[in-house]
Amino acid sequence: MTAAPHSDTGPELHITRIFEAPRELVFAAWLDPDQLVEWSGPDGFTVTVMEGEAVPEGRYRSCMKSETHGELWSHGVWREIVPPERLVFTTAWETDDGSPEHEMLITVTFDDLGGGRTQMTFRQAVFSSVESRDGHDEGWNECFDKLVVLLATKAGAQHAR
Repeated sequence: MTAAPHSDTGPELHITRIFEAPRELVFAAWLDPDQLVEWSGPDGFTVTVMEGEAVPEGRYRSCMKSETHGELWSHGVWREIVPPERLVFTTAWETDDGSPEHEMLITVTFDDLGGGRTQMTFRQAVFSSVESRDGHDEGWNECFDKLVVLLATKAGAQHAR
């Protein structure tokens, strides 16, 4: 995991993870709403809504809920979906009245390392502040820890076939 320094347009977040699962499984976990609900909320959050269509220019909307923070809504648009190599989409948190806050671009690439291993490279840019980037760094890493567990289960089930 690395946090990139300030760019001319603001701070960016870069995270690289290696998963003990085939690339197709890792890629699918990003698009399947049932799987997203399991892993895409940080510790202490439950994903209560995951809706939309994962197609280029398709829109999505989701809600995470915690006792401390209440409901946190976000939405975005899928820009690129290149199975099983790359995903590009926008994301923006919503204010209480449903209007978008600062929009960011997320790019996720999936590299087949062989032997059923996948390297995922995650990039989110640009943040309005270093503090926002650092908070997202913590949250995304907690999500990716949950993804490790989900993929171990899926890869194990696939291997048992």
